[in-house]
Amino acid sequence: MFMPAIRQRVWTIEEVGQLVDARPGYSPRYELIDGELLVTPAPNLRHQRIIRELFMLVHEYVKRYHLGETFFSPSTVSLTPQTRVEPDIYVIPVVGGRMPRWKDAVTQLLLAAEVLSPSSARHDRFTKRRFFQRQGVPEFWVVDGEAEAFEVWRPGDD
Repeated sequence: MFMPAIRQRVWTIEEVGQLVDARPGYSPRYELIDGELLVTPAPNLRHQRIIRELFMLVHEYVKRYHLGETFFSPSTVSLTPQTRVEPDIYVIPVVGGRMPRWKDAVTQLLLAAEVLSPSSARHDRFTKRRFFQRQGVPEFWVVDGEAEAFEVWRPGDD
């Protein structure tokens, strides 16, 4: 028997912007990769604690070696015109030896890191990882607090 393919809706950056504008606060998180809408609820306290500790370590390293600037969500990164992602932690590189200006769009990263949550694990491990690899982000980290595991992915890794 022939079964028709299920057609997923393709979202636009404008539609996702409307969802973001209509939400009451910073949750849920709306992200867009290759027309796929990723929706995740607010993180739990364990997730936030892991982000805090990791951010402090990464921030000190990036600052010490003048690599760029470290940020955490909620904030938007648009590596392509039709993409909107909010990595848990990310590093923007210096441009021409200078820190990025506050009004510049974030279009390049040295690092993106995601701390897994039950609601985001599939997107973080597959959808986002592959996206960041395709965009040439030098490192993408997946932090699994439950397993106490840390994955490092680079462009070209399988």
